[in-house]
Amino acid sequence: MDFITAIKACLGKYATFQGRAIRSEYWYFTLFNLILNLMANVIAGASLGVLAVLPVIVLIALLVPSIAVSIRRLHDLDKSGWWVLLALIPLIGAIILLIWSIKRGTVGLNRFGADPLPEAIGQLNAA
Repeated sequence: MDFITAIKACLGKYATFQGRAIRSEYWYFTLFNLILNLMANVIAGASLGVLAVLPVIVLIALLVPSIAVSIRRLHDLDKSGWWVLLALIPLIGAIILLIWSIKRGTVGLNRFGADPLPEAIGQLNAA
């Protein structure tokens, strides 16, 4: 899955907490989120207070899809989406979630659906 496809997929599944998300979908959306937040902060800093609320707007707009893709990423590892609450534990929770988000998802079918990776590879080969 490429950058644009991942962003479209995550924003298209804005509040979809079912299913699975492959690593590239998760990491490309995370990169998009980071870039957008950096741009919003730079614009807010350069605007001298006029657009100071812009980073908050970006944060609120991307909060639900970020949580949704994080939960779908956990589903790809055959873990419950409730594990996303580990992020509330300072440092240790973030490290555990980082390690899990790097790992390859469950090969084949798991309790959250079919493996999305063969489909994503098929889309790349067709392009």
